[in-house]
Amino acid sequence: MPLFLELLRSETAAKPERMAKALQGLRQYQEAPRQPLLEPMPAIATVHGATLRDYGGSGLPVLFVPSLINPPNILDLSEDKSLLRWLATQGLRPLLIDWGWNVEERRSFSVAGHVEEVVLPFIETLGEKPALVGYCLGGTMAMAAAALRDAMSVTTIAAPWRFSGFPAEARVRLSRLWHDAEPAAAAMGLLPMEVLQSAFWSLDPARTVAKFEAFADMDSGTPEARAFVCLEDWANDGPPLPEAAAREMFEAFLGADLPGAGEWRVGGVAVEPERFPSPLLNIVSTTDRIVPHSSAFTGGERLDLASGHVGMVVGGRARSDLWEPLAAWLSRSAREC
Repeated sequence: MPLFLELLRSETAAKPERMAKALQGLRQYQEAPRQPLLEPMPAIATVHGATLRDYGGSGLPVLFVPSLINPPNILDLSEDKSLLRWLATQGLRPLLIDWGWNVEERRSFSVAGHVEEVVLPFIETLGEKPALVGYCLGGTMAMAAAALRDAMSVTTIAAPWRFSGFPAEARVRLSRLWHDAEPAAAAMGLLPMEVLQSAFWSLDPARTVAKFEAFADMDSGTPEARAFVCLEDWANDGPPLPEAAAREMFEAFLGADLPGAGEWRVGGVAVEPERFPSPLLNIVSTTDRIVPHSSAFTGGERLDLASGHVGMVVGGRARSDLWEPLAAWLSRSAREC
């Protein structure tokens, strides 16, 4: 909350009426009724506090790797906003890595360590080659996993690979944020979610304020208001990030762009483009403020969507724009392999 209020003061210093409106929206959000979350799907394996959840269905196993930041339920948000439950009705068998809240066992794991110690063991658990699908930073991790283990295919959704494609101003701002947070993160061995959330706010502070101003005018009983609350709860939730993973993300990725340079090492192996399997699909948002389209991997097939980082997965056009093309591509690539 203090970080948000600091951002709000900065963005509305010359317009106190905007500050008042945004604070009204914030209060309405805090007091809004909440819908119960969906029950987690059955667990078929657990590794280092992370769980592999089976969404049923049949046919090709499709292993989803979510970001380490925010909970994975953006892929299973509600009965009518669940990519995973829908895919289970399309002749596919979706499985989800749920990182969970117990990060103690992974406190020393970098991003690469999560690939080595969690993603790869889950692939081996399946006993057959899966299709890998990664969202956001999970897409970066899925590509690394696909380079090290046989996979039927790999798909990334709003995933960064060429971190030099982030705007220079954003990289400088995120570097300063890490510089300020690093001593506490090193002492605790963890980077709190609040710091990561402030990093997202810093990428588009005007929109952060504007959305609460707009919420102030919404009727809390409308579907739009309920959807706003659900998404904000997701965006503001999540366990802390292990310090080693945060350090690699800020220094090796955003700072040095090791993945984009082909110098990121996972399991002692450089993750180079020639190691990626074919077929490969990159689903990219052309309006993404969190992971700009210029940071996406340039090889393989590409599907450009004019939806935001989150809207492309759960927005009003998500089924027609992303879910259906993804299901068709997965099924087609499995037949052709």
